Amino acid sequence: MESVVRTQLLSLVEPEYQKFSAALIPNITNLLGVRLPAIRKIAKQIVKEDWRAYLKTADDDYFEEVMLQAMVIGHAQADMEELLQHIAWFVPKIDNWSVCDSFCGGLKYTKNHLDQVWHFLQPYLVSNQEYDIRFGVVMLLNFYMEEKYIDEVLASLDNIRHEAYYVKMAVAWAISIAYVRQPEVTMRYLLQDNTLDDFTYNKALQKITESYRVDPETKQMIRSMKRKAKKPVRVLPQKG
Repeated sequence: MESVVRTQLLSLVEPEYQKFSAALIPNITNLLGVRLPAIRKIAKQIVKEDWRAYLKTADDDYFEEVMLQAMVIGHAQADMEELLQHIAWFVPKIDNWSVCDSFCGGLKYTKNHLDQVWHFLQPYLVSNQEYDIRFGVVMLLNFYMEEKYIDEVLASLDNIRHEAYYVKMAVAWAISIAYVRQPEVTMRYLLQDNTLDDFTYNKALQKITESYRVDPETKQMIRSMKRKAKKPVRVLPQKG
């Protein structure tokens, strides 16, 4: 099946789209240039056939081949325990924000198994691997911004300590979604309860102000909360 799949992907390559996409995902070099809707169409066809057999033999040589596996898992139908096994098998393959975020957004069956998936996500949120953490965080922002989970979500985000850019940006993004969905709790967190580093905190504020669901007056207040860069302390030489 895999040789057929690769032939399909190669037939859909668009050189100009490849250049465009490569600029957006700077840390990968194996991008063919196939649009996501075209990959999704192949994924849906695989799911109608034997998706388990496909996943066992799927190649990872190209970005699109990994993205296709992500979409197949998202469209697959099985009991949740089996699906979680496939998710756990796939997560180590994630090495860029695009596959990570598309994968998480596609796992819509999470909505019907929130408690089960919540427990499944916990090890990822305390991992030391960049894309393990981003996977966990993006799952939270997609599916757990409800009153029942929001306190635990904010606590989990606050506990993340990782210097990778795509982790910090995911945390900032998640906090901005939390603010839009649960403004009172999240505002209290931003004003009183957070231990975020300055970069992540300020990025979260920026993303809140970029939301069309936040009114201009609130945006002005959010901007006023920005942390100023600390000036380095100048140490004068000792005399004598």
